[in-house]
Amino acid sequence: MIFTLVWENVRFKPVRTLLSVLLIAVPVTLILTLIGLSRGFLEDSARRSQGIGADVVFRAPNTSVMTFSGAALPDKLIQALAGFPHVAQVTGVVNQPIGGFDTVTGIDPAGFTRMSGGFVFREGHMFQGPNDILVDQFYADQRHLHVGSTIRVLNRDWHVAGIVEPGKLAHLFVEMPVLQELIGATGKVSTIYLKLDDPANTAPVIQELQTKFDGYPIYSMKELVSLISVDNIPLLAGFINAVVGIGVIIGFAVVSLSMYMAVLQRTREIGILKSMGATNRFVMGIIVAEALALGFGGTIFGILLSFGTRWAMLHIAPASLPQAVVPSWWPLAGAIAIGGALLGSIYPGVMAVRQDPIEALAYE
Repeated sequence: MIFTLVWENVRFKPVRTLLSVLLIAVPVTLILTLIGLSRGFLEDSARRSQGIGADVVFRAPNTSVMTFSGAALPDKLIQALAGFPHVAQVTGVVNQPIGGFDTVTGIDPAGFTRMSGGFVFREGHMFQGPNDILVDQFYADQRHLHVGSTIRVLNRDWHVAGIVEPGKLAHLFVEMPVLQELIGATGKVSTIYLKLDDPANTAPVIQELQTKFDGYPIYSMKELVSLISVDNIPLLAGFINAVVGIGVIIGFAVVSLSMYMAVLQRTREIGILKSMGATNRFVMGIIVAEALALGFGGTIFGILLSFGTRWAMLHIAPASLPQAVVPSWWPLAGAIAIGGALLGSIYPGVMAVRQDPIEALAYE
């Protein structure tokens, strides 16, 4: 009986129902989009780190897992590390931020190619001059670039020499000596990557390196990827919690307002029900059931809208704003929406059951 009344009310008030569902979907979409962006950024960073094909990552002292910039390692270490047993290839890179989450990476083309297998070019070719820059397809799509285009990075105009497949360490590449000179880090690199003759030798090689280079962060690539997480980015976990909290508050306020207006519009209906003997529990059940239905509908719509935001990010800023789909957060976002809906229905429900049937029948 209750669900029949709820269905009829929803069916005969389509505009109000759709607006309520949309407003409940907004916090769900907000939560899933921001969680997806944070997860997408981390997954993209991990995927690009793996793309270089290294087994061991060697960094400067006092740098964290999520350090992507700064050049503090002397490049002479590259040759020193190449002499260790089981080390087959060594190459160093220089990372320099250019705004937001973007960095430009300086590479030694020969060493990078030996380690990673080289770039797959969609357009163009490798560096041919000091002003040449390579960009991956994501960055090219985001900035509408083609071979021959000119872009300004680090207060310098660069000629786009090639567009490469994504997934190998960075979105933008220049020759390492050029970037070292540009940022005043001649003879320095940010990170050194080692490729071994057999990945099974990773643990003993790392142990030997740690003995020789005490205080230097040295990771296996597998370990580095596992450490690229929300917990290792300062303030990110707090930011996510704040977003979830905002979503709860918005959901509660929206549902409370929606249900309050619904009760005002149904004063006569509630009066008729009570005059026919409907109990306070029955009337309250109608209000709560409708809130539950709106919360569930808003959750489904919010999940669908999050796919829409992902599509938009993919077409607007695929390099800077990679958004992942995070199904594990769907139940939580749904619980927030439905819980907010149920909590938001309490006050309108209490107001409804307190109505005097005579006054309600005389309404308007």
